[in-house]
Order: sequence, then C-alpha cells, then structure tokens
Amino acid sequence: MIHAFPALLGGISGAIAGSFLATLILRWPQGRGIARGRSSCDGCGRVLGATDLVPMISALVQRGRCRTCGAVIDPLHGRVEAGCAIVGALALGFAPDPGGIGWALLGWLLLTLAVLDKRHFWLPDALTLPLAFLGFTIGLWTTDASMADRVIGAVAGYLALLFVALGYRRLRGRDGLGLGDAKLLGALGAWFGWQALPFILLLAASLGLLAILAAMAMGRAVHGATRVPLGSFLALAAVPGWWLSVLATGAGT
Repeated sequence: MIHAFPALLGGISGAIAGSFLATLILRWPQGRGIARGRSSCDGCGRVLGATDLVPMISALVQRGRCRTCGAVIDPLHGRVEAGCAIVGALALGFAPDPGGIGWALLGWLLLTLAVLDKRHFWLPDALTLPLAFLGFTIGLWTTDASMADRVIGAVAGYLALLFVALGYRRLRGRDGLGLGDAKLLGALGAWFGWQALPFILLLAASLGLLAILAAMAMGRAVHGATRVPLGSFLALAAVPGWWLSVLATGAGT
C-alpha cells in the first residue's frame, strides 16, 4: 500500500534534489562551480529567476528554451528531475519512515552516478564515499543486513574489482577498469551486505553485455578498446540484485 501524502512529499523533494543533481552532472565535469553564484542561462548568461527554476514545470512552460535568447535547455534537467521525483515518491510512498528516506537518498545518488559514468566514465569519490557512509548509517533502517555483513561487503566489493583492475593492467599494460567502480561496489556492499554482491555483479555484467549486443545490432563499431560504463550498470543492478539475493537467501532457508 502506498501512502499518498508521503509519496507527494517524496516526489516534490526528489524534483528539487534532481534540479541540483542535474546541474551538478552538467557542470562538475567541466570544472564549473555549482555552489557559488546564482543559476544563469548557458546561452545568454541571464540570471534565472524563481519562475525559471521550478523543477520540470518551468521547462515545460518555456518549451525547453530560454525565454530570453531561445537557447535550448539541456533535456537532462527534466529527465533527472523526473527520475528523482519518481524515486522519492516510491521510496517515501511505500516506506514513510527513515528507511524510506534511505531508499530515496540511495536512489538519487545512484541515478547521479549512473548518468555521470554514462556520460563521462567518471565516478567521483565525493559521491561514492558518502554513499558508503550512508550505507553504514541510515542504511541500517533501510536494509536488513547486519553491520558485520556491511563491513565485509564494503571491503569485499572494493577489493574484488581492485584486483580485477590490477590484474588487467598487469596483463594488458593499460587500465581497463577504474577504481571508481571498485569504490561503488564497496559502497553497495555497505548498503546490502556481502551476500548481494554476486547478484549485483552478475546482473550488471548481463546489462553490459546486452548493451554491447544492442550497439553491435545497430551497426556501431565494438572492439577490445571499446569503453563500457560499468558503474552505470552497477547502479542499475543494485536494487534488483539485492532483491535477488534476498529471494535466494529465503529460498535456501
């Protein structure tokens, strides 16, 4: 049963969070500040007012363009705002408690990391490390993993992909896996415990393989040096992978 008022609050909070996170995704990789100064149009530099900054609604009213210069507003804004709104509404709608807040924070951070890795092959420590911290704190109200399982999961997740990265570098003489992926998997271990990691990895690898096959089917060149955003697939596989581990554990008892 979904609780309507908490879902509404979660949706509004998610849209607001998504507005900030979309700006972060667009500006951070370019070295542009996100905390200083007022928001402005990237086309003409006009400082945006309150009516220009209402998540999702402003872009719809303005038909996706700046009302001064007509420059196209990056559709990523609306997509991230809508995605975070959906995550917030579902999280607090189904769990109007600290656990629901945990699910919302987890979803917002994973969405941000997935988009950053897809666009820039970048999983910044400033997001993966707080994600791990939240797994050890509010994550206690969100998932049922014990603290011992979380610690083991964080260490095992990080070391597993670290060894893969080091082994690949030694064999091929070049980097094939970023340490951001290892830190993200460690952070997921802090949320879900070590038992979920094999399921998350398997599902992420399957999603990556499907993405490669889809690219080949569309005629895109795929070769040994083709880069794959593993972090994006880990983020997408996190919650389904955890549920699979729960179901498997339950079936084995």
